[in-house]
Amino acid sequence: MTVLLEVRDLDFAYGDVQVLRGVSLSVNAGEIVTLVGSNGAGKSTTLRNISRLARPRSGSIVFDGHDLTRLSSHQVVELGLVQVPEGRRVFPEMTVLENLRMGSYTRTARGDRSKNLERGLTLFPRLRERIGQAAGTLSGGEQQMLAIARGLMAKPRLLLLDEPSLGLSPLLVRTIFDTIAQINAQGTSVLLVEQNVYQSLRIAARGYVLETGSIALAGTAAELSDNADVRRAYLGE
Repeated sequence: MTVLLEVRDLDFAYGDVQVLRGVSLSVNAGEIVTLVGSNGAGKSTTLRNISRLARPRSGSIVFDGHDLTRLSSHQVVELGLVQVPEGRRVFPEMTVLENLRMGSYTRTARGDRSKNLERGLTLFPRLRERIGQAAGTLSGGEQQMLAIARGLMAKPRLLLLDEPSLGLSPLLVRTIFDTIAQINAQGTSVLLVEQNVYQSLRIAARGYVLETGSIALAGTAAELSDNADVRRAYLGE
C-alpha cells in the first residue's frame, strides 16, 4: 500500500512540559487509522503538529512525499491535508451555507465548490434542511456534521478528525462514525483521534494507543480490540 502520511520520532513540548515523546505513526492511502487514548495523552497535540498548528522540537512529518516541517498550516491544506478541530468551531453568526463556503477558500478547492457542497449535503441531509440557518442555533450534533462537511469542502486527501463524537448522544455517535466510514469509502483517507475506542476500532483498519505522550501499542483494529490491556483500560472490561 502507498504510505500517504508518515510521522517519525515526533517530540513536542509546551515550554518545559514534554507532551510528545518519539511519536511515530503512518496512514496508508485509503485507510482509516485511529489514534486512541485517555484525555491528556497528547492525541490532539499530535494532530496539531501534523497540520502545522504547532511546531515540534524534533522529528519528521511527510505527507505524500512532501516534508511538512517548513510549511505553514494553509500550505498543508493546499496539499490536501485538512483538520476538523475538536469542539466544532463553526462560525456561529454565519449560516450553514456560509460556513460551508468558508471551507473552500483554497485555490485547489474553489473549482470543485459546487461538487463538494453537494457531497457534504448528501452525507448530512440535516444540513440541507438547515442551509439558511445560523450555525450557532444548530444542535451540537448538527454543528459536528457542519464541521465535518466544512472540512470536506477543502477537498482533502487525508482528513484529520479530532474527537468527532465529543458531547454527542450514543445514537448520534453511531451515525457520525458510520458517516466517517462512508467518507472513507468515497476515497478520503482518515486519521481519527478519539476517546471512544469501541467505535473507532469498529471502523478503522489500524490503530495506535497513545499513553502520556508515547505510542504504547500499535496494530490492526482487530488486534487492538482483542488486546487484554486495551479491553481493560478502554473498553470497560
